[in-house]
Order: sequence, then structure tokens, then C-alpha cells
Amino acid sequence: MPRTPHSAPHSPGCWRAVLWNRLVNSGYKDIDFVGTLPPQGCGQAHDGDNEGHGGELVTSVADQNLLPGRLASTRPDIVVMHFGTNDVWSSIAPDRILAAYTKLVTQMRASNPDMRILVAQLIPMNPSSCAGCAQRVVDFNARIPGWARVTGTDRSPVTVVDQWTGFITAADTYDGVHPNASGDDKIAARWFPALSAVLDAGVPQDPGDPGEDPAACTARFRAVSSWQGGYQGEVTVTNTSASAVRGWTATVVPANGARLTQLWNGSLTTAADGTATVRNAAWNGTLAAGASAAFGFVATAPATAGTPAATVTCTGTAPAA
Repeated sequence: MPRTPHSAPHSPGCWRAVLWNRLVNSGYKDIDFVGTLPPQGCGQAHDGDNEGHGGELVTSVADQNLLPGRLASTRPDIVVMHFGTNDVWSSIAPDRILAAYTKLVTQMRASNPDMRILVAQLIPMNPSSCAGCAQRVVDFNARIPGWARVTGTDRSPVTVVDQWTGFITAADTYDGVHPNASGDDKIAARWFPALSAVLDAGVPQDPGDPGEDPAACTARFRAVSSWQGGYQGEVTVTNTSASAVRGWTATVVPANGARLTQLWNGSLTTAADGTATVRNAAWNGTLAAGASAAFGFVATAPATAGTPAATVTCTGTAPAA
């Protein structure tokens, strides 16, 4: 039974009820919406368990490590995530929001290495009390596809679902932010094909199936030196699992508009939004339990960037059994 949690800033979010009934009416019977929050009405029968915590920020969930406990309680196979509206409202930088996304995805895969993740480009926002919100949503949404390209894997894909196009705040919300019945219908209609495609493809039910299971891994950034317009950085990757890993991948999200331009002791792929994916070199991928490897890089940065900073995460690959 595929178990699907729903994270969104709109609680309870009656689009879930619309989506549930559309799935059931289309023949999807053996599904279970899960979440640590109970159903909250909506006037139609549906499986209303959800993770739509009203007012919550994705950066707060990441910073406070709230997700692992929720995942342990619900054990989902698929995550449907519309999350970040409150962060955009609060003028939190896209780099920081995307770093939070990356951390949550890492935690999802620690819960289930085969996690299927559907991530929304946020619905428009145009409240009278936030003149800059409309453009900030546009700017943030533009960053999501690039982030998804470097974050998705064959085993745990990340699918971007465009919830922005065709959604009109004047007609589809009651306050410029929260969807009304028309907005609920539009949101459900956008989720449906993406979610049904995952369900039709089949969701692996046993994380223990043969494959490249992620192993526990941490990454730590430090600035070696800096100058006007750039800096040299170093990331140390440590195997924190109880056994050896045979490879590792690190994600580096440089802050304040910086971009990695040179790298050594690894291979570099850079997304359009500046997010860097670094894979081990042939000679430093195997790490015994507790062992570390480091890679260095040079980054360019705007003259006003300030102190070098970056959010770094990593995953390790355990040896095949």
C-alpha cells in the first residue's frame, strides 16, 4: 500500500480531499494518505491524515530536525510537498530555503531509500500586506527545477510539479494566499497526473531490496581564505556509519550568490542555480567507519557577499552485500 504524506503551508488544505477522491474515482483503491495531523473537515469524505502544519517554515523544520520523527511515525513511500510559502513571505533567501529542502530530502531518504518526492513550484501569492511577495514567489520558483535536477536520483527521483501556472490569486484564493474551492480544484488537478504516474510505475515496498543503500555521512565546510570577489573553501566528508562506504556524494549550496568555479579531489557538477554536486574521485571514495576525505574548491562571489558560507550535506554508498 503506497503511503503518501502531504506537506503544505495551508492547513488542512482541502485540495487533499479533492485529490483523494479523484484518485479513488480513477481506480486507485490501495492508497493511504499519512501524516501526524488528523483530518480537519472539508465537507467530503476522504483520508485526511496530513502534515500541513499551519504557519510552519521549511527552514524551521530543517533547523529543528522535526521531520525525522514525523517520518518515523508515518513511514511514507511518497512525499507530496508544497512547502516554503511562509519562508518566502518572511523574505528568507532562496539559497537558505533550498538548503532546507536538501536537508529534508536527505532525511526522507534516510527513512526510505526509495522515497518518491513530488515538489511543487509554489502557488502565486499576492496579499495586500506583502507588496514584494508576488515577485519573491516567482524568483524562488525559478530556482526549484535546477535544485531538483541535482537532487533527484534514479532510485529516489524528485519530480517538480508546476502549481504556479494558471493559478490566479484574485480568483483562486480568498486572501491572496490561501486557496478557495476553485484553488483547491486547481491544486489537486496539478498533483493528480504526477502522483498517478508514480503509483502506476509502482513504489518499491522494501527498502532492503538489493541496491545502493545510502550510508550515514556528514559534511563540514570551512573557508580557507577569502579575497574581494571570491574565496577558497574546503569540505570534509566523514563516514558516520558503522561500516565502510564505497563512495560518497556531497551537495554544496554556497550562500550569498557565490559559485564554485574550480574543484580538486572530486568531480563537480553545477546546476543553474549554483548548487554544486561533488562526487568522490576514484581514489578517495572508500571510507572506513569513522574515516574522512576532503575536497577543496575556489568560488567566485559578489563583492558584497560578506563572510564565505555554504550549506553542505552528503550521502554515502554502502558496499553491496
